[in-house]
Amino acid sequence: MRYQNTAQQIAAAIQPAQVVALTLVQQELRIVVKDAQQVNVQTVDQIPGVVNADMTDEYLHIILENKNCTQVVNELVELTGTRSVTPAELEDITTEMHQKNPIMKLVNVLSDIFVPLVPALVAGGLLMALDNILTQAGIFGPQPLVEMFPQIKGISEMIALMSAAPFMFLPILIGFTATKRFGGNEILGAVAGAILVMPQLVPGDKVAEVVSSGHMPTWDILGVQVAQSGYQGQVLPIIGVAFILATLEKFFHKHLKGALDATFTPMLALVLTGFVTFMIVGPVLRVASNGFTDALVWLVTTTGAVGYGIFGALYAPIVITGLHQTFPAIETQLLTNIAKTGGDFIFPIAAVSNLAQAGSAFGVFLLSKGNKDLRAVSSSAGTSALLGITEPAMFGVNLKYKFPFFIALGAAGVGGVVMGIFHMMSISMGPMSILGFVAIAPSKWLDYFVGIGVAFFIALIVTVIYGKTRVRRFNEK
Repeated sequence: MRYQNTAQQIAAAIQPAQVVALTLVQQELRIVVKDAQQVNVQTVDQIPGVVNADMTDEYLHIILENKNCTQVVNELVELTGTRSVTPAELEDITTEMHQKNPIMKLVNVLSDIFVPLVPALVAGGLLMALDNILTQAGIFGPQPLVEMFPQIKGISEMIALMSAAPFMFLPILIGFTATKRFGGNEILGAVAGAILVMPQLVPGDKVAEVVSSGHMPTWDILGVQVAQSGYQGQVLPIIGVAFILATLEKFFHKHLKGALDATFTPMLALVLTGFVTFMIVGPVLRVASNGFTDALVWLVTTTGAVGYGIFGALYAPIVITGLHQTFPAIETQLLTNIAKTGGDFIFPIAAVSNLAQAGSAFGVFLLSKGNKDLRAVSSSAGTSALLGITEPAMFGVNLKYKFPFFIALGAAGVGGVVMGIFHMMSISMGPMSILGFVAIAPSKWLDYFVGIGVAFFIALIVTVIYGKTRVRRFNEK
């Protein structure tokens, strides 16, 4: 079978004894090797079934054809005698092998915390978008659908309830993943998150209003007045809480033995974390979190379309570095404070970047009439990018030929300017793709399609025009 042949050739090129661990992320196979100098990347790049191969300081990246990704990985595991691990475990392995700089360590931590939450946040965002379609006037007529068809009102209310849950109880979700990332008990982390959103507390979005009115309820803790404020929708406080909880838990595990450990460690870690949270960590990180959000809003308000354009041009390079893994945390903060922020400006910028990469990939498709393999790769990669998955287009096509990638950056910059002129922001999480309109207010749908259309067609047309001088290269195997 073809996938077996692909796996066998990859194993031969990288040498089974060199493989430490591997993981599959969508179509990207990541392999940690003992000595990168022993890997013939060019040989791997030419293997049938491999779209592109590249070696970084951390591991070997191999973009596989979409057909048999899982089978190739399973076959490689057998051939190399190694194990398939999760992306987070692979990061830990590379961290041990290569001392990473502090920024990349932070990126990896945030990635490990938020990537598992993306399905829940996207589901909530799409449900929120569906509720907007049902309840907003002007989409299907002068009245909202729920008024035109009163029998669906109950359905709309249930959808609204479900859409709010991931954001309302975000500290519980982050508490789970963050505590697990820091080496603690994830269930205790979820409990710590639940403590921050207990209904007895002043809701997070009402804290500023209650404080300004002078009626904030407090606890008297040995003469210290501690505010009874909740942290619904907050991101930074629960990350700090999870770190403290995991640290205390490991401390007590080390110093308490047997039955004492099993009985008292969870309680001591939780109660101490709770007091530190409400007295110190929570208030401090709330101020830091709100300050960060205010700074982002100020930046977008001040720079306007120019800022959108610069961000759009830089978004794909940011993806290559992995720094985009920090964006879900920022977007979540923007959306949970939507009354103040107006929405998420990162979403439309990411969308124009993704569509620009798709446009360049389809440009390569049009240029490669004499190369069936490249046409197959570029068409599938372009389609994936249209749907928000850009790695095959970037690594497998555009970066391989260089100029399509840089044309896409320019097109994304222009698309970003257009989005900035329209003051485009999403009102929920969703797919950063041609389908991303579902996360945009219905009144802005046309503007959204104009923005991504500009990015896509500029990238497509300029790639074809410039690429006409290099047609021979595209038609070579």
